[in-house]
Order: sequence, then structure tokens, then C-alpha cells
Amino acid sequence: MNVKEVVKQKELFTGGHRACAGCGAAIVARQVLMAAGPNTVVASATGCLEVVSTIFPYTAWNVPFLHSAFENSAATISGVEALYKSWMRQGKYNKKVNFIAFGGDGGTYDIGLQSLYGAMERGHNILYVCYNNEAYMNTGVQRSGATPRGADTTTAPAGKVRQGKEQFRKDLTEIMVAHKIPYVAQTVVGNWRDLTSKVEKALAIEGPKFINVFQPCRLGWSYKPEATCEIGRLAVETCVWPLYEVINGVYKVSKPREKKQVAEWMGLQGRFRHLSRPENKPILDSIQANIDSNWQALLAKEPPQSLPKQP
Repeated sequence: MNVKEVVKQKELFTGGHRACAGCGAAIVARQVLMAAGPNTVVASATGCLEVVSTIFPYTAWNVPFLHSAFENSAATISGVEALYKSWMRQGKYNKKVNFIAFGGDGGTYDIGLQSLYGAMERGHNILYVCYNNEAYMNTGVQRSGATPRGADTTTAPAGKVRQGKEQFRKDLTEIMVAHKIPYVAQTVVGNWRDLTSKVEKALAIEGPKFINVFQPCRLGWSYKPEATCEIGRLAVETCVWPLYEVINGVYKVSKPREKKQVAEWMGLQGRFRHLSRPENKPILDSIQANIDSNWQALLAKEPPQSLPKQP
């Protein structure tokens, strides 16, 4: 992406929306559309992104936009893509169009999972972008399948009986890899170059694509608004959220220069405040062990020739 040229273009996701200060979802939408360009149709599930950007009679979207129900963003964009293919066959249209669906982790990991599975299995030429803030932030910070172990939410609170969510989060990215689609990736708010390059790469590939974007939420995670991108980058450096892509089954992993401890990342967020107490050290240790194990397992999936040479 030529940044100097891109910044001169018309904003496809505009300012003036009603997102919280420091909202990662708005950053995701803006950067995805910067990479996609104006010949794009967007479908978005009910959730934070839709609510803040489409309050009637206003919209932040300068591309065709469809609001679907919480559970069927993938099905909605699949139908639009199918109509487009029909028009192409009939000679009614001949321009290339990008079809992108957005969904939060609630509408992707949980409620919209069946719709997502169907779209991937049918092979629609779409890109599904999950803006993953690790809980149902739009409806009251309830835990989701993406919520990490130990996080304090309204339905898995930290208190006298339990210390936040007891389960580890679902690995939806790897579930998408298991669908054997041509492109799957993880990226993060705070690394615009990685995010936009992966969107560009995905849209250049025919067939179903999935990108899971780790997106800090200042409301549900309890941190200062200006720290959104810092927390995103630190998630990568601690391997809480590794950056990688899988192209036709081949893994490519981005390695941090220095792998930091998860406690450094958690220390910036109020939702993990309780884990700093001495009696909760076993929980923190189990989280660190799980991160370390997952990181080693991910590295083992990358082809040997792509691994850096050892000194």
C-alpha cells in the first residue's frame, strides 16, 4: 500500500460516528476500507460497529452498507455476492467488487458461527473480518467464546467465588484453517501496516477469506482511551495474539523481537486487576503456560525453511 496516495483518497469510513474515544472497531473499519477501496460492499452484524456508525438518519459508511441481524452477517454478504455473480453471467455488470462482512466476536465466535461456517464451506468470494474485542461489549460486557481465561466480565465476574472467566478462549482462527479456505490471518489494531497488507492480500485471492483482528476495547477492558494501539501491540509482543497468516494451508508467522510476559500486558487493563493478587498467581501461571504452549505449537506449523536461522 502506498500510504501517501491512500491518505489523499476520500474517507470510506468517516469520522463523526458515535464510537467511544479510543474505540478499536472504528480503527479496524477505517483501515480495512482504506485497503479495499471504493468498489466494496459491506455487510455488518448487529454490534458495536453497526450501532455507532448507522444511527438513522446518519451513516459513517461511504460504500454500500447492509445491516444484518446479529447472527447472519456472513449469510447476508454471501447473498449479495451470489447476486453479483448472477449479474456478471447475464452481462448486466462487469466491474470487480469486494464483498466484506464485519462481525464482533459475539456475532462471529458464538451467535454467527453457523452462518460463517456455511459461507466458508460454500466457497463464496468474500472476506469476513472479525473485530475481536473479546466480549459482548455492545450489550453489557458479557463473556463470549473469545473471552480469555481470567477476564472479569458481567457474566463471569471476579469475586469471592470465581476469579473471572474460568475457560480458555476458543481458537476460531484455527477452526477457519480447518475449513481449508485459501486465506486465513490474524492481525491487530496498533499495526496498521500488517492489517492493511493482509486485507489487500486477502482481497486479491479468489474464494472465502477470514481475518481475525484483535481489537482492544477501552470500555470493557478498562484502560485509558489513548492506550488502545499500545495494548494491541503488546498483545503481539507477549504472544497473547500472534500475527500470522495461512495461505492455502501454508503458515507464515511473525515473530516478536522479544517475547514478553503476559503480566505486562494484563497490567494495563482493569479487567485483569484481580490477577495481581498473590492468591491468584496460580491462575496467572496457568495463563502464561497456555500462551507459551500455544506459541510453540504455532511455530511448529510453519515450514522449516521459513524459520529464522539460529545464531
